[in-house]
Amino acid sequence: MSIRKLRLEVHQANMRLAQSGLIVLTWGNVSGIDRQRGLVAIKPSGVPYSRLRPEHIVVVDMDGKKVAGDLRPSSDTPTHIELYRNFQGIGGITHTHSIYATAFAQAEMEIPCLGTTHADLFFGPVPVTRRLAAGEVEGDYELQTGKVIVERFRKLDPSAFPGVLAARHGPFTWGGSAMESVEAGIALETVAAMAFATLSLRKNLRPVPDYLLRRHYLRKHGPNATYGQKRAE
Repeated sequence: MSIRKLRLEVHQANMRLAQSGLIVLTWGNVSGIDRQRGLVAIKPSGVPYSRLRPEHIVVVDMDGKKVAGDLRPSSDTPTHIELYRNFQGIGGITHTHSIYATAFAQAEMEIPCLGTTHADLFFGPVPVTRRLAAGEVEGDYELQTGKVIVERFRKLDPSAFPGVLAARHGPFTWGGSAMESVEAGIALETVAAMAFATLSLRKNLRPVPDYLLRRHYLRKHGPNATYGQKRAE
């Protein structure tokens, strides 16, 4: 993929995120990766979405060294790179401070799977990381944020859980492309809002039973999925 095409795709995904209503001011970013070339394109730091252009998207290598662009990349770039290094199947990452998902992150609470909408998207509760220690925050904070997410996924499949809540921080989501990661972010915020509303009605409601979770998740994901249309041969 050319750098121009990578920047264009990441710009389009960032604009989709802004249009989704999940972004306040400049609180969020989307990145995409060209795995073959080892390049990551990401929104520049602090640039308002209303002024964001494809040529503003910054491209860095897997060591964070700038390859293209005149602006500084997002301060979250080390987090994104750490996730790309460890989650080989992902092609895009979205970070927001969307209200409901961030509320669960600030409360250091997983989002329980309370219904079938959630079960269609995540194969269980949306995980939350542990809180960063003082030394981790005082050091390379953004890199440590990535590391604590990777730590949380030691026994989880990132493809079955396309998002995480960084404790006291906010959500990160991912997908096969930059645009898919935005869609995961929109979905995560939706199930977070549903869970918040549901728990306000029934505080001690238990998660859906495993048989219902499996039925809904597996009808959309995996080799035996039945949801949607078959691709043309």
